[in-house]
Amino acid sequence: QVQLVESGGGLVQAGGSLRLSCAASGRSFSTHAMGWFRQAPGEEREFVASINWNGGFTDYADSVKGRFTISRENAKSTVFLQMNSLKPEDTGVYSCAAVRSLSSVVAPTDFQTWGQGTQVTVSS
Repeated sequence: QVQLVESGGGLVQAGGSLRLSCAASGRSFSTHAMGWFRQAPGEEREFVASINWNGGFTDYADSVKGRFTISRENAKSTVFLQMNSLKPEDTGVYSCAAVRSLSSVVAPTDFQTWGQGTQVTVSS
């Protein structure tokens, strides 16, 4: 089981960028698929992006394609979310998630372990 801690959130103007990090502790980070999710006030949590165990396969929500990039450094047990061209509708609490999997494709509903989240606020 891994434990996850997010960082890098903050307040940014529309059109700006932020880079989120998620540090994992515990065993076998490299055997876990990782994902990012977000939750806006009053709304359900939604999938943002995922990356498989070796970084060879990524998936994105349509709303962030071309603007966000997920990546990972297994040697540092860390996953990143680079967010560019931010919009006010990207505001929310961003959480990373993990699931032990060596598959290329991981469904958003497969994730089992969650971090506490980091707030991202995009002003117009």
